[in-house]
Amino acid sequence: MRHFQARMHAPLSRFIASTERREALLARLYQEAQLAGLPPALVLALIEVESAFKPDAISSAGAVGLMQIMPFWVAELGLPLDDLTDPNRNLRYGCTILAHYLAVENGDFTRALARYNGSLGQTWYPERVMRAWQAHWR
Repeated sequence: MRHFQARMHAPLSRFIASTERREALLARLYQEAQLAGLPPALVLALIEVESAFKPDAISSAGAVGLMQIMPFWVAELGLPLDDLTDPNRNLRYGCTILAHYLAVENGDFTRALARYNGSLGQTWYPERVMRAWQAHWR
């Protein structure tokens, strides 16, 4: 984890100025990605595309937080009091959902990312995430 944090501090500083906030996010993101069996750098790329690391982001479709979780997932995975703008809770949901879609798609990142975004059958969203992964987080 320390190696991951050290490598990701500089690229993440473009989005989060506070060293303390970067360290906290990277530690939690690494933990949640590991629990879900996901590459932590892929989760960073997804967050870059989804919210540009804004924990209070809300999309026009109603998706919330860093990983842009649709509120219906609270009924599926959590508790009514879960706050999707809380970065820790949002990371748990987002990593769990992406891992689920990756399992459904037998490890196919393109299809899993498209499902995550609600654009299954299209490649524009997975391509954006994969480009961000390659360009900024590898």
